[in-house]
Amino acid sequence: MSAAMAGNPLTDPRWPGDLADAVENVVGTIRDRATTPVVKITRGIVYGLLASFVAITALVSVVIGMTRALQILLELGLTEAQAVYVSYFIMGGILSLAGWLVLVMRHTGDE
Repeated sequence: MSAAMAGNPLTDPRWPGDLADAVENVVGTIRDRATTPVVKITRGIVYGLLASFVAITALVSVVIGMTRALQILLELGLTEAQAVYVSYFIMGGILSLAGWLVLVMRHTGDE
């Protein structure tokens, strides 16, 4: 039998393996370029949403805890009903002031 011809892939014994490796490399490159950015973006969205849910839950818990602590402190000098109403007014004032400060600090398009 004669030696394999250099330009004929059908007589090259390594041809199927080389072709499979080439196809695998092309598919791997395309997959990496197409899916890797999408996976990173998706992870960012998921972790961002999770962090925002945790932050909102923590903020609500802190406001509730502050309101209850204020009620306990006010009950030392007021009745329970009066302490509840006064604590609502105080917390409402604090939250309104915080909202006003955030509103003042915002950046408008005119600047």
